[in-house]
Parts: sequence; C-alpha cells; structure tokens
Amino acid sequence: MKISSFYPVILTEQVAASSAFYKEHFGFEPVFESDWYVSLKSTEGSSSFELAIMDASHTTIPESFRTRVQGLILNFEVEDVDAEYERLIRNAKLPLQSDIRSEEFGQRHFITSDPNGILIDVITIIPPTEEFSSQYTDNVWSKDETP
Repeated sequence: MKISSFYPVILTEQVAASSAFYKEHFGFEPVFESDWYVSLKSTEGSSSFELAIMDASHTTIPESFRTRVQGLILNFEVEDVDAEYERLIRNAKLPLQSDIRSEEFGQRHFITSDPNGILIDVITIIPPTEEFSSQYTDNVWSKDETP
C-alpha cells in the first residue's frame, strides 16, 4: 500500500470549539469547514500536518462508534519546548496535565489537553541516557552524543 496522506480525525461534540483551539494555539488553518467537519492544516514548518475535527454523531460514522474520542495523545514535536511551555501554559493558561521535565528516554516535554480532554504532549527531542540510546533502532544517538 502506498499511503498518500495520514491524519487523525477527532470525534467530538464540540466541532467549533475544538477547531478554534487548534487554530489559536497550534497554528492550524482550515482547508474545509462545515458545522459537522473541519479539516485543518499546519504549514508553519518545513513539513505540513493535517488534523480533522468531526461531529461524533454524524451519519458517516458507524452507529456503534458515534461517541467522542477517548484515550488519545497527540504529540507535537517542537524546536523549543520551554518557549512553548511559556506561551501555552504560562501565557495562554492552557490546562497543565503533566509539568515540563526531561526524560531519560530522550524527550523534554509537558502535557496539556484540548477542549475534549485529548492529551497534547509537547516535546523537544534531547539525547537519551546511554541505557536508552541502545534501544533506538535507527542508531541516531552515538555514544559521543549521550549525556
């Protein structure tokens, strides 16, 4: 299979509020908007990313699945997680679900959430400890780069 696109679709009862949240705080722009579905795209970096918001009760969803999304974390890798912490948590007052910290497995991150309770993990990749560097399959971290 050759995949031409891949993006999450958030099923929600709050299409407009969710769309506004991702536009305001994460720089997404609408490419399609209706009262039941919004397709968003971010082109701020060197790559583009897509995210869609959909009314969970819409008839295109199989009836037994017409419920809001649960158990989802969206990861946003950024250049400077500390600057994003300042912007999103301290300035915009988004909910703080897990405070900023550096992890031995190679991330500095914090977790907030959107209007639906979806967790948003904002991450900057950092060198992992030697113990974790050997677990990376692409050998990104050499022994000279680990702390």
